Amino acid sequence: MPADPSQADSATQITPRPTAPGALRTWRCERLAASRLYVCIDARRERDADAREAGWTGDFPALRRDVRAAFSGGVDIVQLRDKGSAGEREFGVLEALHEMTALRVLAEEAASAGALFAVNDRADVAYAVSADVMHLGQDDLPVAVARDILGPSPIIGRSCHAAGEVDAALADPEVDYFCTGPTWPTPTKPGREAPGLPLVEHAATATSASSAATKPWFAIGGIDASNVGEVLAAGASRVVVVRAVTAADDITSAARHMRAAVTAED
Repeated sequence: MPADPSQADSATQITPRPTAPGALRTWRCERLAASRLYVCIDARRERDADAREAGWTGDFPALRRDVRAAFSGGVDIVQLRDKGSAGEREFGVLEALHEMTALRVLAEEAASAGALFAVNDRADVAYAVSADVMHLGQDDLPVAVARDILGPSPIIGRSCHAAGEVDAALADPEVDYFCTGPTWPTPTKPGREAPGLPLVEHAATATSASSAATKPWFAIGGIDASNVGEVLAAGASRVVVVRAVTAADDITSAARHMRAAVTAED
């Protein structure tokens, strides 16, 4: 393992991605367990020169560049989440076929980095692109239905906004990981009340007392380099960030800085 975990490249810490379904499931779960930094990114349509000059053409060069930069900085998981993005405001909702194209960019970059890529909300799209990870909100498909669609190999994650939802995620054998939040108000979830650090503390206590103590979980929502220490002090050891990495001028440097903060006590 590298002496400095902030400089860790995903591909240097894990075995190559297998192809057999059972082995792939095991690899994904091992990679999830080792994950510390998870980033959500939009499709970056408004950043593409062809989009600005002649209308977006369906290619994703800016997305590829930024996802590659994130993985280079030590990000373990990247999820495509275009809801509410500048690209959506300019070009409209990212339709399923374009979403699949964007996700194939994530798949290629994740494969090169030995990392995981995630789909938000859409189990049909996740199935179509052979996603590593399917993330579901509380108002999305039931986890059991998503599992029926996806099969046994992909990882399924769940958003949790209250203590009871954390407890349910811990008890559900089909939920492989969960996220608690928002920790602080965030523009990616406008209007949603932030349960704050008490929910992080509940998750830390519940997981330590549960038979599912090894189930990974992440704190999410308004987390950046200025407040991640509070999240870690509340009991989290993994975080999901958005703007702290994706809005940075230097995405690789921002990711390395965030990873160093999350792993500082290791």
